[in-house]
Amino acid sequence: MTALPRQPPETAARLLGERLRRLRLDRRLTLGEAAEVIRGSAAKVSRLERAVSPAKVRDVRDLAVFYGASREETAEIEYLLSLSQNGAWYTQYSDVTPGFLRRLISLEQGAERIIMYEALVVPGLLQTREYAHAVVSAALPLDAANDRRVTLRMERQRILHQEDRPHVTALLDEGVLRRPRGGAEVMRRQLEQLLEIGKIPGINIRIVEFVNSGDVSPPYPITHLRLRDGGPPEVVYVESIDSAIYLTRPAETETYRLVLNRLMEQAAPRGRTEELLREAIASYRQR
Repeated sequence: MTALPRQPPETAARLLGERLRRLRLDRRLTLGEAAEVIRGSAAKVSRLERAVSPAKVRDVRDLAVFYGASREETAEIEYLLSLSQNGAWYTQYSDVTPGFLRRLISLEQGAERIIMYEALVVPGLLQTREYAHAVVSAALPLDAANDRRVTLRMERQRILHQEDRPHVTALLDEGVLRRPRGGAEVMRRQLEQLLEIGKIPGINIRIVEFVNSGDVSPPYPITHLRLRDGGPPEVVYVESIDSAIYLTRPAETETYRLVLNRLMEQAAPRGRTEELLREAIASYRQR
């Protein structure tokens, strides 16, 4: 087998799904035909190929046999399968993190570009510890595990400071600046951090002002990720109160990309964004 570089679990899962998809298409088999082999549905096979659902060892091996994978192909599949099963750093927080959020964190690790829109809060990737605690406590005011949830958010931000960090664009509704989560002092420090993070090469923070947001701002947060290796080239994550959906089909991702493009066109440029942040910081300092 040709030597493969060691991959993190989330990248290995995408590569594994892509290998299985190529084998199926090479054999001119449909999703439905593959589904019968693993005692599931066509949607289940599709989720496996897109790395939306965790790979089950039995399913992967049954499909490899059904597709007539060669010895070399089988060795590669087994290698990727073993890597995809290894726990990533964030699995230690599985007890306090819903599966749909762990999936987002895993995708962030393999992203080359992330575009986020938020109307209510600063995105988790950009939050200070105090601000994160205020946001988490607002949703779960009496939960003893909130400190662990906050620590997870802080650990998640490591990707912003690594050499191969993704390019990040954060589009924030102006209301995020005006809503004092945790009080004036917490908000001041949070907005100061946004100013500092915005100076990191490849990170772009833009404010969508009230005057420009009425016809372009959706009532829900959106995250668009362009991935580096394997699986679908892009994924859209749309979150609700206690769940989220992941979209990978081109027609679906195109719709949300257009929404984000419209927001980008209306967002304040970098200079105006910094001005808005400094004005809000001064306001909170006076309170």
